[in-house]
Amino acid sequence: MIEIKGLTKTFNTHKVLDGVNLKIEKGSTCVIIGRSGCGKSVLLKHIVRILLPDSGKVYVSGKDLDALSQNELGALRLKIGLVFQGGALFDSLTVGENVGFRLIEHAKFNRKELLEKAEEALCQVGLCGIANLMPAELSGGMKKRVALARAIFAKPDIILYDEPTTGVDPITADSINELIKNLHDKLKVTSVVVTHDMKSAYKVADKIAMLYQGKIIAEGTSEEIQRTEHPVVHQFINGLAQGPITETLERFR
Repeated sequence: MIEIKGLTKTFNTHKVLDGVNLKIEKGSTCVIIGRSGCGKSVLLKHIVRILLPDSGKVYVSGKDLDALSQNELGALRLKIGLVFQGGALFDSLTVGENVGFRLIEHAKFNRKELLEKAEEALCQVGLCGIANLMPAELSGGMKKRVALARAIFAKPDIILYDEPTTGVDPITADSINELIKNLHDKLKVTSVVVTHDMKSAYKVADKIAMLYQGKIIAEGTSEEIQRTEHPVVHQFINGLAQGPITETLERFR
């Protein structure tokens, strides 16, 4: 479903992605782990062509993103749902308007039909009956669910999650993990989850890939990653203060 080949991206003089290679199979859930600031979100933004690579290729559903026209890219993006880290809801719009926002200019729906479809999406994430509320009236966990409803509104083939459990309590985080799993199974989508929350990663992943110093340094199932002998991966997944990651940081201070 998604293939990334030799992807590089530099901001000023800082190389964030340095020849990333990754394949994500159709219908699977791939979790990309790594420290904050390592380039996980940057990688997601290349999949939807928000960012352009310095070099390398991204293929989605067999299509080379470099070769697509703006109209073709727009049509492809409608098949990709993106859940932003902070929810990214518009404060001036109702919940229903937020959920239906992406199709306002892309489909021939009137306002009533859009809001009806938005209510359906909200019910799928356990939030029936809140379409007329404003974002300011929602808890953090509810905002996350509204963002999920917006992502599934157009019935996508792919859903990208950027740190879906960040900023919520452990119980809410677990409910979001359950929701990610349920939506994956019910909608038969391909999911890509960016996180540094290992409990979340183990719960939702078919495959885990670790991004470190701009490269994918390890891939495997949850069980394989937990049994790894790779010292960097071992330090990260176990949350250890001492190890090669912190030794590298100390050298650059």
